[in-house]
Amino acid sequence: MTESSNTSPDTAADDAAPALPAGFALIAEDPQLGPSIAAALELVEARLLEAISNSDPFANATSRHLAQAGGKRIRPLLALLASHLGPNPVNDDVIQTAVVVELTHLATLYHDDVMDSAPLRRGAPTAHEVWGNSVAVLTGDLIFARASSLVSELGGEALGIQARTFERLCMGQLHETVGPREGQDPLEHYLSVISGKTASLIAAAGEFGSLFSGADRRAVDVMVEYGEKVGTAFQLADDVIDVTGLEAKSGKTPGTDLREGVPTLPVLLLRRNAAAGDADAAAVLELVDGDLSSDAALAAAVQALRENRATAEAWAVARQWSDEAVAALEPLPDTVVKQALASFAVAVVERDV
Repeated sequence: MTESSNTSPDTAADDAAPALPAGFALIAEDPQLGPSIAAALELVEARLLEAISNSDPFANATSRHLAQAGGKRIRPLLALLASHLGPNPVNDDVIQTAVVVELTHLATLYHDDVMDSAPLRRGAPTAHEVWGNSVAVLTGDLIFARASSLVSELGGEALGIQARTFERLCMGQLHETVGPREGQDPLEHYLSVISGKTASLIAAAGEFGSLFSGADRRAVDVMVEYGEKVGTAFQLADDVIDVTGLEAKSGKTPGTDLREGVPTLPVLLLRRNAAAGDADAAAVLELVDGDLSSDAALAAAVQALRENRATAEAWAVARQWSDEAVAALEPLPDTVVKQALASFAVAVVERDV
């Protein structure tokens, strides 16, 4: 696709584009890049809602449920920002890829919430809580179908990227579901799950944006490597925030992963420390492995884990991945785009919500 669609920033939907996430202040402050990204995000938001709209009223309501609940739109933003590495930034194909990655992300959220029995997403009841598991799963499938339709218009290379990413998303979820293989290091398994479930789509966003703006192969490869590393850092930070975050800010009850028995980095490090003879870690582990069905028990386990050194160690691991993401940007020219990407990599592990 090379021609603009009928939708433009001036005729975008009433839903305003989301504010830029932490770490992207450099974009907003830049007199050229700021307006370009802001207008493009509005267009992405309008096309996103257009893509998930459905003539069937019920399907329309279920499909729009999460999109209208908000979100940081990090994946579209990275696609748009990466497009400024090429000679033809924020063109119609780039906008389309930004919509595709966000549709794909939204679809996975419907499925993840069913598998995790999550009651809330972005501070609102999850789709399966409102309509039941079957409707939520089918809605996720429907949104995947819309993403596939859009990416098919971009040609074979785009289809290949999307197919490989979709496979990694599925494998990441499968590996998380079945757990580590016999003899496999739990931390290695955990990182492989994150690579599939989170980093793959963030890397695809960077690859799409740079590729469809005509960036050279080296820049595209940089965005893939950066996306893999910053995506891992982002998810690691999210998992620590499950312990340290505040519900009022994050929209998620602290300790949700603990209650569901999801193995995350702080708990994996806690188990490793306990196995090595750390008495404090062993005491906290007893709380974590106990009955967390009551809010009081969950709060006690969260507080104990928050204060244990395993949580500080988990933040250190997340920051290491962030540092590697920044290092991956070294081959790029020193521009506002590079600086903003580096700033974002730092911001994802400096947040506390």
